[in-house]
Amino acid sequence: MDQARLPIIVGVGQVVDRPATLQEAKEPLELMEMAARAAAADTGRPQILARLDSLQVVNIISWAYEDAPGMLAQRLGATPGHTLYSGIGGETPQRLVGKAAAAIWRGEMDVCLIAGAEAMDSFMSARRQGKTLPWTPRSTPRQIEDTRVPTNEIEQRHGATLPIRVYPLYENAIRARMSLSLEEHQRRLGLLCARMTEVAAQNPYAWFPIRRTPEEIVTVTPQNRMICFPYPKYMNAIMEVNQGAALILCSVDAARQLGIPQERWVYIWAGTYLTDKWFMSERPSFHGSLAQELVLQRALELAGLSPEEVDMFDFYSCFPSAVQAAMLCLGMDLDDPRPYTLTGGLPYAGGPGNNYCSHSIATAVERLRREPEKKAMITGMGWYFTKHSAGIYSGRPPRTFHPYDPREDEARIAAQPSPPLAEEAQGTGIVEAYTVVFGRDGEPEEGIVVGRLEEGPRFWANVGPDRELLWLMCREEFIGRKGHVRHHKESGRNLFSL
Repeated sequence: MDQARLPIIVGVGQVVDRPATLQEAKEPLELMEMAARAAAADTGRPQILARLDSLQVVNIISWAYEDAPGMLAQRLGATPGHTLYSGIGGETPQRLVGKAAAAIWRGEMDVCLIAGAEAMDSFMSARRQGKTLPWTPRSTPRQIEDTRVPTNEIEQRHGATLPIRVYPLYENAIRARMSLSLEEHQRRLGLLCARMTEVAAQNPYAWFPIRRTPEEIVTVTPQNRMICFPYPKYMNAIMEVNQGAALILCSVDAARQLGIPQERWVYIWAGTYLTDKWFMSERPSFHGSLAQELVLQRALELAGLSPEEVDMFDFYSCFPSAVQAAMLCLGMDLDDPRPYTLTGGLPYAGGPGNNYCSHSIATAVERLRREPEKKAMITGMGWYFTKHSAGIYSGRPPRTFHPYDPREDEARIAAQPSPPLAEEAQGTGIVEAYTVVFGRDGEPEEGIVVGRLEEGPRFWANVGPDRELLWLMCREEFIGRKGHVRHHKESGRNLFSL
């Protein structure tokens, strides 16, 4: 093995902006510059920015720039031959790291910067106050990696249009798959999330460094109102944050040439990425993802490790269902003593749009420098259990390095059987997954149901405004429940009732 081409991370930077006034609020471009300069300083050789071959920016939600990578490069005084502006998806930073590591190994680049930032808290504050931010004028991005819409027309028509509405569908399906009662499940969610808050409370970059008890997290109150069953507010990722992070990757040879001390090096052992069938309606089930399973499995195989040999994890954690699905893939339970978050997770450390994984990787690098013999797994997830990525890192070099080739796994994804979809459903239906959407007044407003008709086709449907039935869906298990589905021509939606 050519050790000189091994891909390593040599610099990481994280920033948090809590401005006293909106006039002082930093825009995402400035936060990225701060994070990138911090990452360069972290290498011990700030001049590394002049050596960039590639500069890649994670898609920014809170503010749009015509050419974010080019503008960042100009601010940094860098002249990379390659730039990229990513598409949308929480798997993005880890996927970019995996691809950059492979390019470094093949000799296609030597030094790469990956950066991202969000200033959603400042943006939303300005919108609520009717104020104009003194930032770079907004403009349409000139080039973007991927612009596909995440849901089909039928899913959109029935309200499956936001993460807060979709991930609870998966959560309820996971609960039924694990044969847990609603009460057992809520206790489990409380324990899972409370452990995450303990980590966030110790994270200097966390947006909410607050330790919460399981009871606080599961108990519905005016401050912790139910969003979509079974998730009260404290279980939801919070995007109104001002955070930035950057990573500098290079080859071992480049690090030696630059004189970067070896104690700064963290080796990339594996990087995998895969997209499931694009629309939820096409997938076999709602209690997991074959793409997620394959991404985790392949990362371990490429690294030559078993799940038991990984010392720490940061599972993508926009909602508890994402964490639990990953743990189920690896055969882990809540009594496993190994950490399943290093930052505290998106609901507590913060959910900076698509860039969370940059923070989890940066945190892992800092941890592995202190404990170089250990190994960490980082995972990412994009859209609605749609896009997945995973990476394995250590302070020690891998026994071997193999870039990931997704083609065989893509064929397996494509070969998954997709149930026929009934756009106009009529008859008896059995519930596969569901959630109840709540209003700010604490009352249920609508139900979203996915199920199968007796003859086999899948349907999407809504419940409402039957308050009695909506409350019943929160108090009794509805997965596997039979009901009646009919098509409402005026709205174009299917309606579910008992």
